[in-house]
Amino acid sequence: MSVFAGLVAHLADLLQPLFHASAAAAAIVLFTALVRLLVHPLSRAAARGQRARAALQPRVAELRRKHGKDQQALQKAVLELHAEEKVSPLSGCLPGLLQLPAFFLLYHLFSTPTIGGGDNGLLAHDLLGAPLGGRWVDLLGDAGGGVFGGAGLVYAVLFVLVAVVATFNFLRAKRTAVPGVGVGAGEPPAPGVEAVAKVVPYLSFFTLFTVAVVPLAAALYVVTSTAWSAVERAVLYR
Repeated sequence: MSVFAGLVAHLADLLQPLFHASAAAAAIVLFTALVRLLVHPLSRAAARGQRARAALQPRVAELRRKHGKDQQALQKAVLELHAEEKVSPLSGCLPGLLQLPAFFLLYHLFSTPTIGGGDNGLLAHDLLGAPLGGRWVDLLGDAGGGVFGGAGLVYAVLFVLVAVVATFNFLRAKRTAVPGVGVGAGEPPAPGVEAVAKVVPYLSFFTLFTVAVVPLAAALYVVTSTAWSAVERAVLYR
């Protein structure tokens, strides 16, 4: 944890001439961008996987005709086809899952008063008056301005950004959705995947709740990563 804290502090020092008091917040945004760059090859692989699954549709249609109403045999045959072609219906989840460690590191770093036996100096940083270790829910009980003060305004901007990105993701997911697992008309879903596919368009709105209850530093990571994902998917899945 102390090594990670040192990395964030070093990035903040590098950005201080440009962002001054908000250098630590800018460092978190930069750190998020670096993480997303690292997992970008997986995002590209997921996009290729989606195109590969779409290319399998004629063979899936043939399997449907072959097995008729025997859904169990059909699902087994489709899964075997995916395995044979090295295509996974869940490959698109990997980029998101691999970002979780970075998110939890930030969450823990800005929730811990001490690091390595000493005070956590990062908790002294803020973004336009909003402490990076503070939470929006904490403002609800603040009689000195609370959600209508300067810190509340920072969160309001984040909520608006998340709402815009979530709406964009939702509309795009609805527009590009297809039956089954989202890989082509007529393909039977893998077990449990159809339910996941129905929930996915709404996940971006859950980010609003996340931003409200985690430290501001972790919220910045979530907002930056969500916006990055929206742009990335618009480019890779066009």
